[in-house]
Amino acid sequence: MCKSSLALTLFLVIILNLTAVEGFAEQQGTPVFGSTDPSKYREISDCHKGAGTIKLMSLLGSDIFKTNFLGVSAAEIPPECSIGEHIHRYMEEIFIITDGNAQFTINGRTAELPPGSMVVCQKGSSHGIYNHTDKTIQWVYFAVSEEKGKGDAVDFNDDLANTKVESPAPFLWTNLDRRLLKPASNAHDGKGTILFKRLWNSDSFKTKWEFIDHCILPPGTSIGYHQHNVIEEVYYLVSGSGRMTVNDVTWDVKAGDAIPCTLHDSHGLYNNGTDDIVLIVCSCNSKGKGERDTNNWGDDLSGR
Repeated sequence: MCKSSLALTLFLVIILNLTAVEGFAEQQGTPVFGSTDPSKYREISDCHKGAGTIKLMSLLGSDIFKTNFLGVSAAEIPPECSIGEHIHRYMEEIFIITDGNAQFTINGRTAELPPGSMVVCQKGSSHGIYNHTDKTIQWVYFAVSEEKGKGDAVDFNDDLANTKVESPAPFLWTNLDRRLLKPASNAHDGKGTILFKRLWNSDSFKTKWEFIDHCILPPGTSIGYHQHNVIEEVYYLVSGSGRMTVNDVTWDVKAGDAIPCTLHDSHGLYNNGTDDIVLIVCSCNSKGKGERDTNNWGDDLSGR
């Protein structure tokens, strides 16, 4: 096997959870969840025929979920390195650049995006990332597949090091901008007022992505204890720390943690810290697009 083929195979192994997930973290008595740990990153050269070597770890794999969530991963791209342009026929992805500026390419067109940018890579759209700066890019990845556990990739043999940059970006993206959020009081019977924006709904996707939300929980506020029986969610903490409760088990969570809330799980998040929690909530549907349900249990979690 050639070097580039071996690198791509390793990348797919990590992304598609064909081996053990590196990011699982278990505190005494807590459910399994993903926790970002740069010491566990794997080096991957020529990723999708990209330049240089990136580092990546899997946080959650498809086996955890009952829906078509394929996985969640965290990674970094050093200067002058890239994920080469490629396409997926059976899956779609969300990339969030948590730190650094990046040149992102969708369908052969490239734009420079700032920290906090989120890009939708729809099924059938080619994409890739190049780090043109002198600072390492940090990012997190979410994927949903058309068929449970099935991923794919076709490489374009372009490392994106010499692309033409356009402005404004000619593709679907947004930024985690606090100014765009609106107050939401007692979310799921939670405590106080959080800030909220639905970034994308199911009509932005071709698979069973249901929605992606951006939330900010100030200190002392919460998303109350609730349950879904049709959709599954992942709570990803971009920054801050708090107490997560899933199925009556409560534990400490922090920035870089990805918590699966699978079908029928009761769950919620309380900010018991001194800083805001910046939260991304990603959802996948087990049935048809737009079918949702919620049972609120009237517990704001402040006493847990």
